[in-house]
Amino acid sequence: MAKRGVGQMIVKPTVENLAQAARAAGKKGPPPVEKWDPPFCGDLDMRIARDGTWFYLGTPIGRPGLVKLFSSIIRKDGDDYFLVTPVEKVGITVEDAPFVALDFETEGEGRDQKITFFTHVEDAVTAGPDHPIRVARDPETGEPAPYVNVRRNLEALIDRKSFYRLIELGRHEQHEGQSWFGLWSGGKFFPIIPSGELA
Repeated sequence: MAKRGVGQMIVKPTVENLAQAARAAGKKGPPPVEKWDPPFCGDLDMRIARDGTWFYLGTPIGRPGLVKLFSSIIRKDGDDYFLVTPVEKVGITVEDAPFVALDFETEGEGRDQKITFFTHVEDAVTAGPDHPIRVARDPETGEPAPYVNVRRNLEALIDRKSFYRLIELGRHEQHEGQSWFGLWSGGKFFPIIPSGELA
């Protein structure tokens, strides 16, 4: 424990404390992290690598259940990521996106198509107005980095094998007065690349 002010004690955040609070908060469904406003307790030496691997003190967290638990209390405020419980908020490092979409399945075709993504922490989301797909492109190499929104403002990086499969489902449509190659899902068209760049 560390002292702060007169007669006020704070507990240094630990993985065990966070896990215990997350378990308690998640007993009645997904934790409502966006509604909590606990004090900021500093940064934790926790990192989510680009491939979705979680590290604590430089060591991979090998327990999938613990990773899934922590993934349920991630919040993004501005450009920063935090683990949030009703009593504490700690900063963590996210190299790219907090989730990775490892697979997907489709239902229907064309404008009626629905694409449901599955993440490495067992989230399942169907792309659509509430879960948009976006593709960022490296300004130097032009290489695409595709994402799907999982919840709130948290995204999953769509892995390479899944993105190649998605490309096979793409079609050309008019978008904002220009022809784009993209994907339909959940009644919405998601542009990937201008058609002219594929010529």
